[in-house]
Amino acid sequence: MTTWITICDTCKRPGWDAGEATTTDGEALAALVEAAADGTGVATRRVSCTMGCERACNVIVQAAGKIGYSLGQFEPSQDDAAAIVAYARMHADSETGRVPFREWPAGVKGHFVSRHVPVPE
Repeated sequence: MTTWITICDTCKRPGWDAGEATTTDGEALAALVEAAADGTGVATRRVSCTMGCERACNVIVQAAGKIGYSLGQFEPSQDDAAAIVAYARMHADSETGRVPFREWPAGVKGHFVSRHVPVPE
């Protein structure tokens, strides 16, 4: 079963300026997460709007049959992308999707927005 990182590519952090920017903050984060996830066994996909605009930039970590998580308020940085991918790897290695807090990468602590229970079979 594959763990997916879904990245909102329309996210714009406070201060984003359409006149100066060539990409959204979400597109920039997506490119960094995709690069960081390459070869890790974690899949990525982009979607347009996860409806978490007040917490941009947003991602969702999920897999079939496991608890999933929405996370937000990331910066489009290599450090944040690496933390997201590291957490997703831990999620992938977990039977239920739960990862003990003490094991979370520092870069995801404080970014959790909501938990999604698995859809019934």
